[in-house]
Amino acid sequence: MPEPDRIIRLRTVLARTGLSRSTMYRKIAEGTFPAQIKISVNGAGWRESDINRWVADPVLWHTREGRKNSD
Repeated sequence: MPEPDRIIRLRTVLARTGLSRSTMYRKIAEGTFPAQIKISVNGAGWRESDINRWVADPVLWHTREGRKNSD
């Protein structure tokens, strides 16, 4: 049975990607970075698997997501 996907917070995402906070949010708005998911009233996080895929190949992630959104 596969392990459930972990939710990681902003500091962890920034450390793993090497992006600044402003760059990361700009990329989210452009559709070139995974969007956060709401985990509580005042909290948000990212799926670890999405961040790992983005780190592995940012261009492929964008291309794959763009195809999904255009279908």
